[in-house]
Order: sequence, then C-alpha cells, then structure tokens
Amino acid sequence: MSSSFRLGRLFGIPIHIHYTWFIIFALVTITLGASYFPNFYPRWPSWLHWLIAVATSLLFFTSVVAHELSHSLVSRYYGVPVRSITLFIFGGVAHIGREAAGPMRELAMAIAGPLSSLAVAVVFGLVNWVVSPYNEPVAALAWWLMRINVLLAIFNLIPGFPLDGGRVFRALWWRLSGDFLKATRAAVVVGRGIGYLFMAGGLGIVLFMGDWLGGLWFAFIGWFLENVASASYQQARLKEALRGVSAGELMSQECVIVPPGITVEELVRDYVLPRGSRCAVVARGGRLAGMLTMANLRGLPRGQWPFTPVEAAAIPLAHLQVAQPGDDALEVLERMEEEDIGQVVVLRGEEVLGVLFREHVLRYARTRMDLGYAGGS
Repeated sequence: MSSSFRLGRLFGIPIHIHYTWFIIFALVTITLGASYFPNFYPRWPSWLHWLIAVATSLLFFTSVVAHELSHSLVSRYYGVPVRSITLFIFGGVAHIGREAAGPMRELAMAIAGPLSSLAVAVVFGLVNWVVSPYNEPVAALAWWLMRINVLLAIFNLIPGFPLDGGRVFRALWWRLSGDFLKATRAAVVVGRGIGYLFMAGGLGIVLFMGDWLGGLWFAFIGWFLENVASASYQQARLKEALRGVSAGELMSQECVIVPPGITVEELVRDYVLPRGSRCAVVARGGRLAGMLTMANLRGLPRGQWPFTPVEAAAIPLAHLQVAQPGDDALEVLERMEEEDIGQVVVLRGEEVLGVLFREHVLRYARTRMDLGYAGGS
C-alpha cells in the first residue's frame, strides 16, 4: 500500500501527502491552539484559538508547497523534469528527475526555495500591517506565518546537504572546482556534520534543560539530515559511475524474440522454461510489437494460456520505452526512474537488439563504485 496519496496538481505537478504529514500537522495545530494563541491572546474564546490554529497550520503548509513549487518551476525552466511534490513530517520535498546540467543552474534551482519563503513572509507581513487595526485574529495568524517563513528560509540556507544552503554550497564549489562529485562530497561532509550537531544539541537539551520533546525533535532532525546527506552522496556516486557508458554496453539479450502468432502456453513451454528467459519481445516482421514480462504472465490466469496470443498479453508498443544502443546509460536510467519502469527495449532502427533492465544498470553502477570508478565511499 502506498505511503502517500495524491492531493491534486499545481502547474501540472502532482502534489502528494505522506502519512507522516498528519503527525506534524497535528503537532503544529495543537501547539498553536493549546499554547501559543492562548498565551498571547488570552481574551479570545477557546473555539477561536483552535479555529485560527487550524487555519494557520493549513496556510503554513501551503507556504511549504510554495517553497517546493518554486524549486520545481525553476527546475522545469532548465529542462529538469519534476515528478511530484510530497508533504511529509519535515515539511516538503520536490522529486526532481535528475541533477542540473551545470553549477549556475543548480544554484538557481537551490536558491529559489528560500527566496520564495522570504517573499511569502513579506506578503504575510503586509497582511499583518494592513489588518492589525481591524482584525486581531487575522493579524495574529499573519504575524506567526511571517516569522515562520523567515525561519524556514534561514533554516534551509544552512550550508549542509541536502538543505537548499547545501545545494548552494555545492553549486559554488562545483563552479570553482569543476568537479561535481567532489563538490557533492564536500557539501555532504558539511551536511553530515550539521546533522551530528543537531543530534548533540538534542542530547544537550534533554540533559541540561530537561526538555525531552524538544531534545528528541532536534535529534530526530539531525538523524534525518545525516542519513539523507549520506544517501544523496551514494546516489551521486552511482550516477557518476555511469557517465560515458552506453545503453548498448549494458543491454541484455536474455529476452527471447518471438512472433506474435504463438500462444502464451507455447511461449512458456518452448522459450521461458527451457531457456530460463524471464521476458519476451514480440516482433512482427522484425518490428517491435510488444513485450511480455513475468508480471504479465502472472497476471494472466493459467486457464487462458492455451488460447491467448502473446501479442494480446504483451505490453503494447505504445506503452514501451525504447532506446538506441549509443544512448547514454545514465540518461536512459533517469528516464526509467522518471517513468517508474523496469526496462527499455534497445533498437537499431527497427531491429530489436536487446533489453536494458534498470536493476542491471544499477548493479553495474554499484560494481563500478565498489571498484573505485566513482570516487571514495
């Protein structure tokens, strides 16, 4: 079962909510409704405290979407695909298909988020200034949102990967050194260090201030930053290991090529079982017509195998991704990740040469990493 669900689309970008978002939404709302607004505005009735708390929380997460949307729109401007935006316990994340093509583009994509948070803070500051004489609850809401967006911008500008400030740091180091992987390593080292500082700070808050909730929250943020920084560097090394490698070098010929007229039972009896093939390419007159995987076979009841042509059970050509043998393997892998597919068919003209599997590409990249072809561990 998926851990998130789609809320809708903005500018064509799917917006998802992870189940952990409800935890932070509840915490923010309870903090505002039970503590912040009652302490600063004790004359309000209790129902108004909670009403403004819920409205403030919703607008806060709308601000987070605006922050991530700014990253996404700048990324798309530079031709970098954006799969989705997901709200989760630490705010939000834009799922970007690949890295920027150059350091200055990386810088623009990274700085867009904090700048948008500052712009949102200015808007709420103006709202507070305009409505203060007339509507105290709306002014209080706007005041809190102004400050939290300023803090959001400042926090994201901390120069440690994977925060926006870490990406700015990486872009500048990349610009100076000309080496993307070294720049990523430097940003990750800083990011992991900041993560450890957060964890140490959380422990200090627990030991010396007795604030278990605040201390654990700090430590949790630090743990998250350290883990994501490490994973991001491994991802960068993996992609570096594929640079200069073509799809033709990594394609497999384990998929048998079969004519469209045979049945699924004949395919399994004559090709899959004797040869150990886990997939089949259906070709009509030498031209690609479709593809069958083990998932297709499992999804078709055994009783229908003797009567079902392979072409009817195959993934149709319109839904297949194809590549040329000279295509860059990294670009093909990124396309597979963007489309969330496991394989592409490699063609020369209309001739089927083989199939490139995502798991094979990843295994090859990890082997090169283990052999030291993509920087240190």
